[in-house]
Amino acid sequence: MANRNKIEIELIKLAGGVRLLRLTEPTSGLALERRLDPKVPVSAQKEALAKVFRAALDEAQLAFA
Repeated sequence: MANRNKIEIELIKLAGGVRLLRLTEPTSGLALERRLDPKVPVSAQKEALAKVFRAALDEAQLAFA
């Protein structure tokens, strides 16, 4: 069962300077990542991606319940 309180967040910088934001829920293995827009604050992008990720976790729990 997925645990919304255990979401891991990683900020990854690739060789070309591109940055990715990855959210992972370790129990279910569900992960979501997005390339960051350098013109938008990371905190705003993080919150938006977290909202989508939480909705995906809820959907997955309903589908497998």
